[in-house]
Amino acid sequence: MRNVLKFTSVLATAGLALSVAACSSSSSSSAGSSANADKALTVIASPTPHAQILDYVKKNLADKAGLKLDVKVVTDYVTPNTAVQDGSADANYFQHVPYLEDFNKKHGTSIVSVETVHLEPLGLYSKKVKSAGELADGATVGIPNDATNEGRALKLLADNNVITLKSGVGTAATPADVTGNPKHLKWKELDAAQLPRSLADLDAAVINGNYALDSGLKPATDAILLERAADNPYANILAVKKGKENDPRVQKLAQLLHSDEVKKYINDTFQGSVIPSF
Repeated sequence: MRNVLKFTSVLATAGLALSVAACSSSSSSSAGSSANADKALTVIASPTPHAQILDYVKKNLADKAGLKLDVKVVTDYVTPNTAVQDGSADANYFQHVPYLEDFNKKHGTSIVSVETVHLEPLGLYSKKVKSAGELADGATVGIPNDATNEGRALKLLADNNVITLKSGVGTAATPADVTGNPKHLKWKELDAAQLPRSLADLDAAVINGNYALDSGLKPATDAILLERAADNPYANILAVKKGKENDPRVQKLAQLLHSDEVKKYINDTFQGSVIPSF
């Protein structure tokens, strides 16, 4: 089912709202107010690499820049946007622009990108074969079930001549848009976070870079197919609710995320599995 909503996200959002309400900005306060400037900036992030990068900023750069940073970690793709929309968090760092645009359209949210930070190449992984060419006829391939990442996964396979997609469909592709499937691959649509855990039960799976890293996979060496970085629209972003782009705390964090120190940290820590986009 192509449904990004998880029943647990409602509870997660409610719990998160309670846990961060004390340190989040009041929705009635203007983004640039001096009162806001003294409050901690609450940012929701996926564990790896997003929260890891933010923790580096918090421990090494934020104090010197006069920024109080509160990092909240979640593992789903819904809570970060709903929390920013309802004001229980100030910003999030977990998604790319195509996902954000699709989320806004489907949920009536008004979240915008502040800056791109890094790219996590999407990859095809397998515990059973060492190349896409070794996939057996009728093999089952796991793909993310959210709209943008599903199309992105199918495009990865099409770009590597595993399948053929309907002309012009691009990253909006669904399994119904597969026009050429010489290996008669079967699709298992799962929540993106579940794919690494399900890999042993599948012949292969297309996994988002952050979830691959969380599960101990190294995209640069373990993926049997990997997205190219050049001209890639899927760089991950720092995002806020529309109107908060000029919050001085947000701007300060954006500057730190684009610093030479963060670029070096990303390159040294992830060695090609996460790539700075600046």
